[in-house]
Amino acid sequence: MRTSTEELLTQRPDLVLKLQGCIDGALRVLVESGHFSPTDCDGIQLPIYTPSQQARRLLDHVRSKGESASLVVLQYVQQSLESESSLEQTNPKFVKYQKKLRSSVSAQSRFLSTYGGTSHMPLDDIYTEVQMELPNNSADNYKSMGFEEIIGPVGSVNDDADTVLASGEAGSGKSTWLQRLHLLWSQGKALQDFLLLFPFSCRRLNSEQRDLSVQELLFQHCCWPDRGQEEIFQFILDHPHLVLFTFDGLDELKQSFADEHRICCPSQRAPVDVLLFNLIQGSLMKGVRKVVTSRPEAVGPALKKHLHKEIHLKGFSLSGIDCFVRKHHSDPNEAAKVLESLQANTALLGLCHSPVLCWIVSQCHKELLGCGEGSLQTITDVYLMILQHFFQHHSTVKSAMGVNWLQENLGTVLHLGQLAFEGISNSSYIFSVTDMETCGVTESDICMGFLIQSKDMSLANSKCCEFLHITLQCFLAALFAILSRNTGCSAISKLFELQEMKKKRLRGTCFGACLNSTNIPNIVKEHSTMAETPNLQITATFVSGLLSQRYQKLWIQCSSSVLVEKKTKQAEKCLSKGMQQHFRSIPQPVQGEKKSMHAMPEFVWLIKCIYEMQNSRLAKDAMSKLEAEHLKLTYCNIGPVECTALAYVLQHLKNPVGIQLDNNSVGDVGVEQLLPCMHICNSLYLRNNNITDEGIHKLIDKVIHLQNFQKIALFNNRLTDACTKHFSYLLKTRQNFLSLRLGNNNITAEGAKQLAEGLKFNRSLQYLGLWGNKIGNEGAEALANALENSESIVWLSLVGNGVGSAGACAMSNIIRNSTSLEELWLTENCITRTGVESLTQALKHNHHVKSVWLKNNDLTSAEIEEMQQTDSRLVF
Repeated sequence: MRTSTEELLTQRPDLVLKLQGCIDGALRVLVESGHFSPTDCDGIQLPIYTPSQQARRLLDHVRSKGESASLVVLQYVQQSLESESSLEQTNPKFVKYQKKLRSSVSAQSRFLSTYGGTSHMPLDDIYTEVQMELPNNSADNYKSMGFEEIIGPVGSVNDDADTVLASGEAGSGKSTWLQRLHLLWSQGKALQDFLLLFPFSCRRLNSEQRDLSVQELLFQHCCWPDRGQEEIFQFILDHPHLVLFTFDGLDELKQSFADEHRICCPSQRAPVDVLLFNLIQGSLMKGVRKVVTSRPEAVGPALKKHLHKEIHLKGFSLSGIDCFVRKHHSDPNEAAKVLESLQANTALLGLCHSPVLCWIVSQCHKELLGCGEGSLQTITDVYLMILQHFFQHHSTVKSAMGVNWLQENLGTVLHLGQLAFEGISNSSYIFSVTDMETCGVTESDICMGFLIQSKDMSLANSKCCEFLHITLQCFLAALFAILSRNTGCSAISKLFELQEMKKKRLRGTCFGACLNSTNIPNIVKEHSTMAETPNLQITATFVSGLLSQRYQKLWIQCSSSVLVEKKTKQAEKCLSKGMQQHFRSIPQPVQGEKKSMHAMPEFVWLIKCIYEMQNSRLAKDAMSKLEAEHLKLTYCNIGPVECTALAYVLQHLKNPVGIQLDNNSVGDVGVEQLLPCMHICNSLYLRNNNITDEGIHKLIDKVIHLQNFQKIALFNNRLTDACTKHFSYLLKTRQNFLSLRLGNNNITAEGAKQLAEGLKFNRSLQYLGLWGNKIGNEGAEALANALENSESIVWLSLVGNGVGSAGACAMSNIIRNSTSLEELWLTENCITRTGVESLTQALKHNHHVKSVWLKNNDLTSAEIEEMQQTDSRLVF
C-alpha cells in the first residue's frame, strides 16, 4: 500500500489540475493543521507564479513536510471533489446556474474595447499588473498582490466586516483590475472558494428606478436562472461565505453613502442605492464578501468603518509601463521606439504611470513619434492627441490630417461634447437613444469610437451607450464648454468653485442653468443631483489646458475669438481667486515655529490647472502671495503628474521653503519632475514614496550645487547601500547640510561605511537617522569612528539595526568626545550589560548629553533596574 507522500507523486498531474482553482483553500487547511506557516503560504502565492506553478510549488513543499501534511492535502482534494459531486447530485439546478453565470461573466470580461467597440483586445493579452498599497506604511507596500491575498486576511482592519475597498484616482486601472478578477474567476483560475460571483456596475445601477429586493437585484442585473430561482437564492442565503459581490465605481453612484435607512430582510424591496449601502455595511447578506472600487473622494468615514480592508491602486510602475507598451505593440521595434520616446520626455513618462494615459500614448504611437521630442507635456496635450487619432482612424482619407482637422469634425465634437457636458453636470454616464438624439448625436458620431455600447448582463440597457472612459467624457465636456456659444463665462466659474463654496449652494444647482434652456436635454431636466466634484475638477483641469495660449489658434477656426478670450480670462481669474482663498486660510504660526501651510487636495488640483494652462505669469502671481515657510502636502495622492505641476508653480516662490510630501506616490520619476523647483527648497520630506537609489542619484546630482538645500527625510522607501555613495558625496561637498534621515530602508554595514566616509569630512550635520536598517556592529563602529569628535551632531538614531555591545562600546566614544551630541537612540537592538556599562562610563565625561535610549535590548529586568540607578539619562 502506497504512502500519502507516494500518492502525491503518482497523482501529481491530476492533483496540479485539481488544486489550481483552490490553492487558497488547500493552504488554509495546511495552516489550520499546523503544517504550514504564513511564510510558507506567501512563498507559494507569489504573484509571479501562475496557478499551475503555485499548485506544483505547494505539492513540492507538502512533500518536504512529510507524510502527515501529504495526507491533509489528499483528504482536502478528495473532500472538495465529493462536495462538488454531491452538489451536482443534490442541486443540479444550482450547478446549471453556476455554469451559466460563469459563462456570462466570462463573456463580459474577456475583452477590452477600443475605438468604440469596433476593435477588441483580449484582456489576457494586454493586462498588466498595477501597483497596490496597503495603507499601513509598510516598506514593501508597492507590490503586485494576488486576488486571494486581497480578499483574504492580509491587511485586515476589521475582521468582522465583509467589504474590501480598492480605491484609486480616475484612470488608475480600477475597472480593468476588477475585470481581471472576474475573468480569472470565470476561468477557474482564482477565487474558487467562491461558487458564485455577481458583478455590478454602479454606473448602470444609476439607471434602475424601481425598488428591488436582493433576489431581484442579483437575478435581473447579473444572470437570470432558467429555473429553480427560489432554490438558488435559498442556497445563497444558506452559504453566504461561498458568494462574492463586486461593485465597480461607487464614486459614480448618484447618491452619497449613507447608513440611516437600515434593511435586514433580503426579500424587502428598496431603492438600489439603499440596497447597495446595506450590502456594503453588512446589514444585508452578512457573510457575503464584497469588493468595491471607488475614487478616494467618495469614501468617507461613514463607509470606512464598515471595511474589512482597503487597498490603494497606484497605477503602473516603470516596469509596468515597459510591460504594457511591449504587450500593446506586436512589433518589438515599434515598442522600443515608443519607450525610447517616453524616456526622452520625463513629463510624458510621468503621465504614463496612469494606465489610461499609457493606453492613449501606446494607441497614438504614430502621432507620438511624429510630434517631436518634448512637445507633449500636459494631460490636455495627450487627450488632444487621442481626439485627433480617433478622427484619423475613422477618416476615409488615411493620409495625415490637415491643420483644419478640428474644424472639419466640429459637428461631432459639439454633439458628443454636449452629451458629455450634460452628463458630467448631472452625474450621468449612460445615455439612452433619446438622450443622444436630444444632443444631436448621429450614428456617424457614434461610429467615431468615443462611445461604446453599455455593458450589462441584464437586457434593460442593451441599446444605451457610455463614453470609452470617464476622463474622455470630461475632456469632451471641456471642449464643449469652450467651443459652444451656449456656454457662457458663468459655466466656467462654476467648474472652478471650491468645495466649500459648493456646499453653500442648494443641491442640484450646477452649470445646466448656464445653458440656453431650450438646448438642455432630458438628462438635465430629469435629475437634480449635483455633479460630482472629482469629475467637475477633471473637466476644469482640461478647460485650463484647452484655454492655454498655445491652443488659441485652434479655437479661432471653430468659435468666437472674443468669447474664447473672455472664458480664458474668467478661468485665470478663478484660479487666482482659488489660490488666494487657500493662502488666506493659513493660520498664524505658534511662537517659535515656522509658518506652515497644510495643503488640501483642492490646492493640488488648482496647481495642476495652472500647469495645464502653462501660464507662468499666473504661477508667478500666485506664488508672490504665498507667505509660508513650510508646505505640507502629505496624503494628497501626489504622483509624478502632480510633481510636474508642483515644480512648474513652486519654482516661482520668492523665498526658500520646506516641502513635505510624505505618504504619497512620488517615485523616481516624480523626484526627477521636482528638480526644477529644488532651488527654492531648503528641506525635502519624502517618507513612504516608493523611491529607489536611481531617484536619489538624480536628486543629489541636482541639489549638490544648491546652498539652500539643507535637510532631507526618506523614511520607508526602497533605498539600498547604492544610494549612500551619493549621500557621502553630498556630506563631503556641502558644509552647511544639517539633516539626513534614512530610516526603514535596506542599508547595511557597507552603506554605513560609505556614509562614514562623507561624515569624516563634514562639519555641519546635526541630525542623522538610520533607524530600522541593518547596519549591525560593523556599521555602528564605522559611524562612531567618523563622528567621535563631531562638534555638530545633535541627534543620532540607530534604533532597530541589530547593534550589539560592540557597537554600543563604539558609540561610547561619541558620547565621550563629542561636544554637541544631545540624544542617542539605541532602542530595539541587542545590546547587553557590557555595552550599557560602556555607555554609562562615557556619560560621566559628558554632561551635555540629555538622553540615551535603550528600550528593548538584551537586558534582564534586574539589570535594567540596577542600571537605571547609575544615570537618569539612560532611558529603558
